[in-house]
Amino acid sequence: MNKQDISDIRRHFKVDSELLKINEIYNVYIRKETSEIFYEESRPFAFLELEQQELFLANFKKVLTGKLDIKLFEVKFQQPEEGATGHTQQLLYEGLYTEETEDWTEQMQQIALKMVQDVQYDNDIVVTFIRGQYYKTTKRQADETEVDKNDEVYTTPFILSSLNQTELPKQSLVFDYVDLEFKSNLLINPVIKLASPIGGFLFPCFTDNAADVNRVLYTASKPNKPDLLFIENVLNGDQIVTAEEDKAVFEEIVKLVIGESVDSKTLAGVYEEVNHLLVVEDEKEDEPEDIPMLDVKEVERVLKASGIEDVSTEQVERAFKTVIDDTAYEMKASNIVPNYEAKSIKINTKVANISVSPQDLKYIKQVNYNGKQCLLIEVEEDTIIDGFTLVSEENILS
Repeated sequence: MNKQDISDIRRHFKVDSELLKINEIYNVYIRKETSEIFYEESRPFAFLELEQQELFLANFKKVLTGKLDIKLFEVKFQQPEEGATGHTQQLLYEGLYTEETEDWTEQMQQIALKMVQDVQYDNDIVVTFIRGQYYKTTKRQADETEVDKNDEVYTTPFILSSLNQTELPKQSLVFDYVDLEFKSNLLINPVIKLASPIGGFLFPCFTDNAADVNRVLYTASKPNKPDLLFIENVLNGDQIVTAEEDKAVFEEIVKLVIGESVDSKTLAGVYEEVNHLLVVEDEKEDEPEDIPMLDVKEVERVLKASGIEDVSTEQVERAFKTVIDDTAYEMKASNIVPNYEAKSIKINTKVANISVSPQDLKYIKQVNYNGKQCLLIEVEEDTIIDGFTLVSEENILS
């Protein structure tokens, strides 16, 4: 899935949406002490009170909120062993298409029990499953909210799950208008933290109008902190790579090829070349979106185009082998420069920490002044600090 696909379905999680219909909801309450199902409930989503529907819909949107490879991860299912049962892909697929509510809840229950197997949560948890249909017209309209009878519509059945912790409400002091006295407000019913899911997933993945039942979109609780045991044991998925890990691999490979010391102009050139791959891809309006990848040949090309001389294929292959032990490894260009225009490059010193965009690195230089290392920043306008304009010290380095 790409960010547009995720954004499209997320914005339709609202009451009375014509393009997204939730048929059933199944809630499972699991006590932390026993890791067993304490209570379960399955019912048509339309039978919930309006306030409950709105709370759950906000929760489902949270599950689909975040950047790809940072908080949202497309996970490929592992191939099940011959004769194996209880594989999550099979459970989800069967649950998606069965017409019997009893069968659907039984399959989702097996997945819920996987979530607490060999895992100890700090609080009771609630696992929620919904299944429904997502309708998407072939027309691409930013404000698309309704389905015209003449529109061609693609229908994608889906299952979405969210994992939420509970907490006991805090004791408080209240004023009783009836008895005219102050009382302690003793609440013992746990609160389900729907505003902050600690995990979840959407099945199947899809790009444009094609569903991919071999992949599931997984949601981590924190950026760049996927639960690898959840992915392996609950989703039965292959290993994934975060954007943070991809970027670290790229940096280590570049260091091995050109060395750890580099001037700002060269570094800026490297980021500009990687960003160029993303710009070119965005300009392809009539072609399906492909994810620009950086393999051995592409890294070599990027370094040479950045003005770095004497870079050979052998050097880059050797760096790949040293860092990742795989010369066929590919990195997503979007993970290297996730937001080129944003202030995403950190320059840390003992005196000050500075954030600049990759494209502005060329305006920063490290110079030697009076025997001391100094950071020189080229600016095109006066520098303002707390409303004061700094006085220029002419020819300070001459």
